[in-house]
Amino acid sequence: MRTAVVLILALFMTPALAETRAQRALQGVIATYEAESRLRDPFTAGAEGDLDALSRLPDASRSAELAQDQVLAALQTRIDRVRPAGLSPLDLENLALLRATIANEREFIRLDVARIPFENDSGFFSLPDYLPRQTVIRNAAEAQAYVDRIGAIPAFYEANIANMRRGISTGFVQPRVVLESVLPTLAPHRVTDPASHALYAPLIELPASIAPIDQAALRQAAIANIEAFGSAQDALITFFQAEYRPAARESLGARALPGGEELYLAMARRETTTTMTPEEIHALGVSEVARIRARMAAVIEQTGFRGDFRAFQAMLRSDPRFYARSPEDLMLQAAEMAKRADAGLPRLFGTLPRLPYGVQPVPDSLAPGYTTGRYIPGSIQQGIPGNYWVNTYNLPARPLYELPALTLHEAVPGHHLQIALSQERTDLPGFRRNAFFTAYVEGWGLYAEYLGEEMGFYRTPYEQFGRLSYEMWRACRLVADTGIHWLGWSLEQARQCFDENTALAPHNITTEVLRYVSWPGQALAYKVGELELIRLRRHAEAELGDRFDVRAFHDAVLLDGPVPLDLLAQRIERWIAARKAG
Repeated sequence: MRTAVVLILALFMTPALAETRAQRALQGVIATYEAESRLRDPFTAGAEGDLDALSRLPDASRSAELAQDQVLAALQTRIDRVRPAGLSPLDLENLALLRATIANEREFIRLDVARIPFENDSGFFSLPDYLPRQTVIRNAAEAQAYVDRIGAIPAFYEANIANMRRGISTGFVQPRVVLESVLPTLAPHRVTDPASHALYAPLIELPASIAPIDQAALRQAAIANIEAFGSAQDALITFFQAEYRPAARESLGARALPGGEELYLAMARRETTTTMTPEEIHALGVSEVARIRARMAAVIEQTGFRGDFRAFQAMLRSDPRFYARSPEDLMLQAAEMAKRADAGLPRLFGTLPRLPYGVQPVPDSLAPGYTTGRYIPGSIQQGIPGNYWVNTYNLPARPLYELPALTLHEAVPGHHLQIALSQERTDLPGFRRNAFFTAYVEGWGLYAEYLGEEMGFYRTPYEQFGRLSYEMWRACRLVADTGIHWLGWSLEQARQCFDENTALAPHNITTEVLRYVSWPGQALAYKVGELELIRLRRHAEAELGDRFDVRAFHDAVLLDGPVPLDLLAQRIERWIAARKAG
């Protein structure tokens, strides 16, 4: 009798116990992974309030990377032991995400991509442009942490130079044309007067709570560290000119690198989070170019313009009414558009972030080779707003008819909305809050440009054409990126799609094509992600009919953070099922 009772109780208790064990096992793996992540990514940890992390920079050495691989291998083994039975849908998503994240990290450690630690417009040497702008000092401890972080830059440079020397010895280097675009960005950070250097800026005005004698000591220590940084910056420039430039390659595509075919296939998988082949991606790009070009023709007709597409391009690129008169004028127009975009959010989104964002010009030292605009994440814990950067360099390359689409993409409802909402989900594991699956994040940014049509944001046919030109830009990316890295195209071949089908200024086309050369695969994510978001929305609309609520749909996409596209599709299927049931 007693045995039977025990068996009956076991039958009722086993599922609950199994679920508890599975959840505890998963939580343990996540906790270990996140502790390790905070150690190797002090930027993210610092943004979330870790004071120790604010004093550090990543260990970029190969030995640290190989040690990390051993940690990740052990975590993979633990993940494989987690039983999915009984886990909640969110736990299952955590499990799948962590498994994919660790596998991806290990693959790129094995491929040793750290041998090329820079692109055409940025790299490890961009710290002087970012650190001061992402630093808020509220007390003596934070001031000391910032001084210590400046002091860590020389070792960070040395580790990256060692990685690049390993790249030189193995033939794994950037093309010469990419290096030549980087060199002019290095000289502005040379140190002449430490107290006037960009790195010193956060220490100019310190909180009154710090005693004057301590303020003086902090500033003196900072000056010493900036002087040491200056020596490291000079050594870096010498290295690039004397060692890297002679070793830089003439070829462009990743496929020309040692192991390059495997590398590009891995990059395409990582950036799109799909198994699409380069040939399939290229064909998708060609198809999208044709579709968008037909829409462009209809918009040109609305303007009343008489002439062919080339003539319309030439008019857009030369008519003064489409260009700002000064950098200040461009910034004012960008700020007005950003505020107008804010006003359009409540109709489309049920949940909005608490963190605000600002509109700032791209730093002068970066601007000549930099993209048209970019979003720089903030931190609600550190009191740092998000920032929408607008490039005011070379105003004839910054047409106003493109500015609405750029604003929607980089600010709201694009990157700021998506990234800030994710950062504020403190109930999610940190690796999810800070995840960056490019197809999701950049696909959302491009989808945000599309939402501008529903918001009534594009006020003229010219702004609508600018929106289509930006969409065409992303379609041409699929063509050009696969062309360069898989089909062996030249720069001229890669430019052709943009020259013939977009209103982008020639300067921007040059900058963008160099970006694709220097960063294989990243350009594939935008269109692939946007098309999947549109497909999922149309699917949800068809399934739910009158019960479809666009605000709830966008919450379903955004609130649980970035995921690979296959997991996003599963998330939306669950949301559809729940809406039908409820």
